[in-house]
Amino acid sequence: MKVAADAEKLRSEGVDVVDFGAGEPDFPTPDNIKQAAIRALDQNFTKYTLAGGTTELKEAVCERHKADFGTDYKTSECIISVGGKHVIFNLTQAIVNAGDEVVIPVPFWVTYKDVVNYAGGKCVFVETNEDNGFTVSAKAIEAVLTPKTRLVMINSPCNPSGAVVEREEFEKILSLCAKRGIYLMTDECYCHFLYEGSPYSIASVPGAKDTVLVAGTMSKTYAMTGWRVGFALAPSPLIVAMNKLQSHSTSNPTSIAQKAAVEAMRGPQDSVQRMLAEYRKRRDFVVKRLREIPGVKCAEPKGAFYAYPNIGVALGKNGIGNTMQFAERLLADAHVAVVPGEAFGTNRHVRISYATSMHELERGLDRLHQFIA
Repeated sequence: MKVAADAEKLRSEGVDVVDFGAGEPDFPTPDNIKQAAIRALDQNFTKYTLAGGTTELKEAVCERHKADFGTDYKTSECIISVGGKHVIFNLTQAIVNAGDEVVIPVPFWVTYKDVVNYAGGKCVFVETNEDNGFTVSAKAIEAVLTPKTRLVMINSPCNPSGAVVEREEFEKILSLCAKRGIYLMTDECYCHFLYEGSPYSIASVPGAKDTVLVAGTMSKTYAMTGWRVGFALAPSPLIVAMNKLQSHSTSNPTSIAQKAAVEAMRGPQDSVQRMLAEYRKRRDFVVKRLREIPGVKCAEPKGAFYAYPNIGVALGKNGIGNTMQFAERLLADAHVAVVPGEAFGTNRHVRISYATSMHELERGLDRLHQFIA
């Protein structure tokens, strides 16, 4: 958000900024989804709904997850929230008490650390290997588990690295958690943007429902970031607890957005594959260009729409001591916005979103190359 604010300030001053900071699709929301919202307005569907979302949307979410991944959730095991971030906040508040430990692989999405801290929990970070594509292993997670471990958070495909946990490894992580009575949160924000193999959910493993907590969202899959609709699939007692919390904070998600989300879940899904094909083309271009910059390394993202290059070659030069300073100087001098790796728990990387046009990618990477060289 700071990167976006700084970039917007420069734009308002007439500066030509290339923005690689935004974590949202550059595609418009599909027309069928927008039309569903218009119909909701025409039909005056503008009142409160149930605090945890309409039954219609919960049914649609359960149906879609079953069709995509083979799961079998009921509406009593589903809650609709104001975006995926809201889901993760409510989920963490409902199960993490003071002193509880939460295992988080590094690099991690920025919100994980802060919601755990807010709940009074303790973050236990698990380092991953850049040379292995930042993929976390069951062995590394097992090494940090203690009697205080309450929750393991996995984001696959990962924001910011694009790392994907392979099915076999994910099942090993599930087995670890199930045996020890630890919850396993699977953040499926980018689950449909997978460049190799078919999308899957760890929740589809037989017997997983008591352990696995699914955090999902419409934001990336259907280019609905501003609509703010997310969902959780979890054991019904936890859903009840999350619903109590939500009823006293935001209450229901926007009624009109919920109608649009029903159409997203039940309507045509072809827009998802079109976006994925474009992201794959951009991914290949971005990784190639980054690797052409002398001294820069970049693991190939296996999913999502981010590259996470190692720009350590530029640190320690010209007064740039860390990635925050690198990002600030890159924006000020070359007018390119990136997100510093400190936000995600690493100190030699920046995140580049390639959810933007090829024209912008070419311009921005030219500037980045010149800046580092």
